[in-house]
Amino acid sequence: MVPELLAPAGNLEKLETALRYGADAVYCGVEQFSLRALAGNLTVAELSEACNIAHSQQKRLYLTLNAFLRPGEETAARELLETLRPVPVDAYILADPGMLYLVRQVDPAREVHLSTQANTTSALAAHFWQSLGVKRLNLARELSLREISAIRASADIELEVFVHGAMCMAYSGRCLLSAGLSGRSANRGACSHPCRWKYALQEESRPGEFFPVEEDARGTYIFNSRDLCLIDHLPELISAGVDSLKIEGRMKSLYYVAAVTRVYRAALDAWRDAPDSYQPDPGWHRELEAVSHRPYGTGFLFTQEDAFVHAEDSHYLRDCDFVGIVKGQASSGHWLVAGRNRFKAGECLEIIGPAMRQAEFVCGEAVNEQGAVMTTVQPNALVHMALPAGARPGDLLRRWRSSPAA
Repeated sequence: MVPELLAPAGNLEKLETALRYGADAVYCGVEQFSLRALAGNLTVAELSEACNIAHSQQKRLYLTLNAFLRPGEETAARELLETLRPVPVDAYILADPGMLYLVRQVDPAREVHLSTQANTTSALAAHFWQSLGVKRLNLARELSLREISAIRASADIELEVFVHGAMCMAYSGRCLLSAGLSGRSANRGACSHPCRWKYALQEESRPGEFFPVEEDARGTYIFNSRDLCLIDHLPELISAGVDSLKIEGRMKSLYYVAAVTRVYRAALDAWRDAPDSYQPDPGWHRELEAVSHRPYGTGFLFTQEDAFVHAEDSHYLRDCDFVGIVKGQASSGHWLVAGRNRFKAGECLEIIGPAMRQAEFVCGEAVNEQGAVMTTVQPNALVHMALPAGARPGDLLRRWRSSPAA
């Protein structure tokens, strides 16, 4: 059985993009009790619209309510759950037993999934959560493939694992570093990512003199993690009995959501069609390099402890610039494109779409809505322009920083 592909939806536009590019389900948050406070979360009204969009495509939507309640927040949480009761989300994603207790009081029929924040690392923990009516566990990211398989062998509950995206230095994301250094709590959804900062030592008698922790002129980034990429290991995860493959990134760009989701969709479809002869396509790596990321690794899937640390730097890598999104086609045959980054006539661009559609083309002149010719399209501009045959609404335009074949 092909696992569910679960993609992030930081807002309605990203939600529609994730579904268009191949997600079976999306996860999102509202403005309260979600551990992505800066993700552009949905309003309750938008959540109802989001459910309609997903369900009209026979796809699912899960609502993340995985913050841990503090004293005094119980009333607000209960009121939110009462407001959400008529909204047909397919499941809540929770971490706090207190929130689960409230859900069982206010909305007992609602399906519940357990967040990775709950640190589920054993079959005993799986049995405990299942006894409380939890249907699915998003397992701790610190588990190896062997440990995931062991939990599946001992527990009859849906299992979900992260397969792509940012990793966290702290155990399953439970971190106090951000709150201590910037006053923004990671456990309240406002992490400032100090694990990515450059650190050095200062000796007491020499204030103002900073020494790298390691002998390297660039300094040291001992807290900095690699990004997770398991595109080469989907068959192993499927064999281990994983039911849902999750892409991290509610705070990532629309382009990230589209590019990453379509690659994992292509991989799962290729495995479905020929599981015995399945081989990863080298082109999938090219596509995943085209999104902004830190150096990739396999996290804890095969090795333990420090294998995911990238101490050299905290730079993002990116081979492409996302420059526009196709909004629709005019009666003239030209396409309406919304600019996202500056691009110019004469540049070589690439258009990408679902099902790994893509084509290179040389950008011609663009015309704005007032009829003026634009040789340079600025961010947020709306222009009419020619695109390659087969273009469709929702396709994205990008510019490679080097040759795509490189």
